[in-house]
Formats: sequence, structure tokens, C-alpha cells
Amino acid sequence: MELKPLADRVLIEPAPAEEVTASGIIIPDSAKEKPLRGTVLAVGNGTKDEEMMLKAGDNVLYGKYAGTEIELEKGKKVLIMRQNEVLAVIL
Repeated sequence: MELKPLADRVLIEPAPAEEVTASGIIIPDSAKEKPLRGTVLAVGNGTKDEEMMLKAGDNVLYGKYAGTEIELEKGKKVLIMRQNEVLAVIL
């Protein structure tokens, strides 16, 4: 399945959660924090009031409760959110 965001929305693939701490302790799935960074997969065309500043391939930071999680084929999970929910681009 392929998705194309509409208007000022972006499609983001979250970075994988850390599974091992620096001291070597393995973190179980239930204790992992939701990642707050990811890679932009696709962007909409923007609106007449908001120009799209993000592009596919950008690494970004977003809010903890930002976006809606969507499950694509084979269990791959992505987020769709408005561009203004993205906090920063990682350079």
C-alpha cells in the first residue's frame, strides 16, 4: 500500500526504539519509550496559507503525542501528522 499525504500533512517512519542501554541492559517492549524522531517518507502539496518546508528524506523531531499511527503491509507502522506538529529538522 502506498500513501500520499494531502494538504499540509507528512508521512513519517519513526526511528526504532532503543533495545539495549549503555550498560547492556535489555529493555522489554512494554518499557520502551515511543521514539520522538523519524524520517519523512512523503509530503503533501501544502495549502495556500502554508508552504511545505519539509521534504522526503528529512530526519525530524516531533512531539510525543503528535500524529496518527497507521499500520501498512507486513506490520510496518508509520505516522501521519500535520507539518506544524514537527518540531525540528535534524541536520
